[in-house]
Amino acid sequence: EFIVGASMGISLYPSDGEDSATLLRHADDAMRRAKKSGRNQYQFYRAEMTEAAQVQLELERDLRRAIELQQLELHYQPQFELLSNVLIGVEALLRWRHPTRGYVPPLQFIPVAEDSGLIVGIGDWVLREACKQLSDWQSGHAERFRVAVNVSALQFERHDLVESVSSALREHHVNACWLELELTESLVMRDVAGSSLQLQKLRDLGVQIAIDDFGTGYSSLAYLQRLPIDVLKIDRSFVSGMMVDPDSVAIVRAVLSLAEALGMSTTAEGIETVELATTLAALGCATGQGYYFAKPLE
Repeated sequence: EFIVGASMGISLYPSDGEDSATLLRHADDAMRRAKKSGRNQYQFYRAEMTEAAQVQLELERDLRRAIELQQLELHYQPQFELLSNVLIGVEALLRWRHPTRGYVPPLQFIPVAEDSGLIVGIGDWVLREACKQLSDWQSGHAERFRVAVNVSALQFERHDLVESVSSALREHHVNACWLELELTESLVMRDVAGSSLQLQKLRDLGVQIAIDDFGTGYSSLAYLQRLPIDVLKIDRSFVSGMMVDPDSVAIVRAVLSLAEALGMSTTAEGIETVELATTLAALGCATGQGYYFAKPLE
């Protein structure tokens, strides 16, 4: 049984165009808006759709050249052990310093990279750059701590991800135990059987596996215990609400108990006050990151 839906874009003659090519192009712009608005609906063409599509195309064009022109860079947000206040890791975060736009917000260019497929090449660059920085720190006799790198859906679904990770580690002579890969909950749960195999291969390399934004997706606890996961990252939406919302406290407490039962560590995101840091430490959360400790740093 197939259940079929449709996203439709509608353009009208003559207000939206006086020839078939223009009308089809504008209908296509409207259809894209219908898809972005949730799919299974229709949208009439409006002039601003073409303007938005043009901005999107220009952004994609510039992004294709960003690696070549060395406009991409990594910033690192420190992660601290909550009880001892000791630095134990950093999360690598992608930044784009555009020559005329300045810093382009990740929420603006990451979706473009994903839609265009550029995220695969960018993700490989991030992985190599993070390993290079980790190697530089450790060869400079810095305190040894792990670096967490986010993995996109397109990267994770590629067959050569394990080799890419292994190659980056070898190239920069980094021990795999100092690298942590972060994947979103919804990505891992999309294909549990396939995810389990891929994650196990990564674990066999010696890297740590973290589930990002935990609690915001639709995970099954039955599947969660079968996956080779080391760290659950508690989403900032729950952390920020702890001081005003008893439900947020209950959810965080439940995640911490779940992680302990499954032998996983926990990291809380979005800690912005000393009260949050103290409360999370008292509840048993191992590590945390957020503006209370530091913003992402060059």
